[in-house]
Amino acid sequence: MTRLLAATLLAAHVVPEEFKNKPDAYVQEICEQMIPVVARRNLAQFVDVFCDKGAFTPEQSAQVFAAAEQHGLPVRAHMCQLSTTALEPFLKFHPASFDHMDYVQDADLVPLAKSGTVASLVPGANYFLGHPYPNARRLISAGVPVALATDYNPGSSPTPSMPFILSLACTQMKMSPAEAIAAATINGAWALRLAERKGSIEPGKDADLAVFHVKDYREIAYWFAANHCEFTVMNGTLRGI
Repeated sequence: MTRLLAATLLAAHVVPEEFKNKPDAYVQEICEQMIPVVARRNLAQFVDVFCDKGAFTPEQSAQVFAAAEQHGLPVRAHMCQLSTTALEPFLKFHPASFDHMDYVQDADLVPLAKSGTVASLVPGANYFLGHPYPNARRLISAGVPVALATDYNPGSSPTPSMPFILSLACTQMKMSPAEAIAAATINGAWALRLAERKGSIEPGKDADLAVFHVKDYREIAYWFAANHCEFTVMNGTLRGI
C-alpha cells in the first residue's frame, strides 16, 4: 500500500507573532532548524513557501528553497495569489508546483511551460474570497501543465468538494470538462510527484477510483452543490460515501 498523503512543511506560510518585527530571523530558523529536522526525521515530502505581497519576499523564499534543496527536500510554493511575482528565478529549484497562480506575467509563461512545474489552480479560494479567477485558458494555451485542487482550509477555501472545483473550473475559468478532470486527476498526481502510481486508471497503478452516478462524464462538472459520487475505491478497498 502506498501513502495517501504527501506531507508538506508549511512553516514559511506566515510569520508568527513572536517574529513579527524580525521576519528574516524567522526565515533563518526555518532554514537552520526546522528543515534539517524535517529532512532527518522524514516528516515531510515537500517544503512550501508563501511568496507574495504581505507574506514572504522572493529573497526570503529563495533562502527557504535553497535550504530545502541542500537537505534533499523537493519544493513547491504558494505563488502569484495576490500580486505578480517573477517565477523564472525559482525554476532552478525544480519546484513540483506553483499554487494559486492568479497573477502570472507573460514573460514567465514559456519558461514555466518548459520547466515541468505544475500550475495548481485553486478556484475555491477565489470563490470564497471574492477574488478574480486565474486565467486557466492562458496557461493551458502556453503549454503549462495545470492541476486543480480544493485548497481545503478554514481561512480561504472551506470546501472538500472536488466536483465543485470542477464546476468552477468549467464555468468561471473556461476549462472543458475533459481538461478539468485531467487537471484534477493525473495532473494533480504530477503536482505531488505521484504520477507513477496515482492519477489515472492504468495497469500497475494503485486502484484509486471515484465512481459517479451520471450518464456522461461532463455531468460531474455540470451538477454543482450536489454529490453524485456513488462510492470510492482507495488502494483497492471499497469505501462508501
